[in-house]
Amino acid sequence: MEKIQAVERFQEVIAQPQTVIAVFKTSWCPDCHFIDPFMPELEAQYDGKATFVEVDAEQLLDVAQEYHILGIPSFVAFKDGKETIRFVNKLRKTRPEIEQFADRAIAVSEAI
Repeated sequence: MEKIQAVERFQEVIAQPQTVIAVFKTSWCPDCHFIDPFMPELEAQYDGKATFVEVDAEQLLDVAQEYHILGIPSFVAFKDGKETIRFVNKLRKTRPEIEQFADRAIAVSEAI
């Protein structure tokens, strides 16, 4: 998963016509580390359907604030530079919940 380091790169990535799912995390968040072991498999599962990118909510604070990221990890889907759907709350996310979100995000993008 590409770790976005700059606002410009974030804007470039979310502008793609394919579903892009930004995963907002921080280095100190235990729930963020909980998802780390299965995220590579999840990315492979959605290869060709969605691109996952990681955004450090503290490093790119302006982006996190722009998208009102209050709980982490948070998942926000984009297509053509516009937010399509989000999975944001303060609770730990499970793999099935993330898969369900990714499926919905792809369905929404295809419907647009």
